[in-house]
Amino acid sequence: MAVFTEELRFSTRGEIDLVDITGEVERVVRGSGIRNGQALVFVPGATGAIVTIEHESGLLEDLKRTLRELVPKGKGYLHDRIDDNAHSHLRATLLGASECFPVVDGRLVTGTWQQIFFVELDVRPRHRRVIVQVVGE
Repeated sequence: MAVFTEELRFSTRGEIDLVDITGEVERVVRGSGIRNGQALVFVPGATGAIVTIEHESGLLEDLKRTLRELVPKGKGYLHDRIDDNAHSHLRATLLGASECFPVVDGRLVTGTWQQIFFVELDVRPRHRRVIVQVVGE
C-alpha cells in the first residue's frame, strides 16, 4: 500500500467564503501515482470545513443563507466571551473537517454535479491549508 500526501494552500475572504478545490484535489490524485484507493481531504482547523455541493451560484448562496439561519451570530454563545466567533466553530462542527473519495483507475470519483469546496467559517480572511492524502495501490 502506498500513501501520498500533499498540502494545498490558499487565502480566503472571510466568513462563509466558498473555495472550489475540486481541480486541485484531482491534480493531487493524478500526481500521486495511486491507481485504486481513497483520497482524504482534510482541513486542520476548527473554523473551516470540507463539503461536496454543486458549483451553482444559487445553490452556493442557499448554503450560505442556511448556515446563517441554522447558527446565527450573536445568540449568546458562551465561547463568544473569548473571541466572538462561536458561530464559526459551531458551523464548522456541523459541516465537518473532511471528506473521503474513492480513487479508481487513477481518477477521483465524484458525481457529475458534485464538487469539493473548502468553506471558510471564521469571521476574518485567513491563510488556509488543506491536506489531501491518497492511500492505495
